[in-house]
Amino acid sequence: ADKKNPNGKLRLLYEAAPMSFILEQAGGMSSTGLSRVMDIPPTGVHQRVPIILGSTDDVAECCKYYQKSDDKSLKKRENDRMDAVVS
Repeated sequence: ADKKNPNGKLRLLYEAAPMSFILEQAGGMSSTGLSRVMDIPPTGVHQRVPIILGSTDDVAECCKYYQKSDDKSLKKRENDRMDAVVS
């Protein structure tokens, strides 16, 4: 995610979730920084999400920085993603 793409660049259904599934099956980890990618309910075909992929240790280390962040807009976007209901 960046200022131009605050919700991330990769599409959840076609890019982020499949890579996350494969990586987790291989012993790695994937996250948005605050939650597991595979736990995000899809709300649209082209829904985009931020993603961190890698070894369990590396992703966990990166997630610690996200959790320590005081950025309220970051946490609001994450809560909105997790609270989404498919209609």
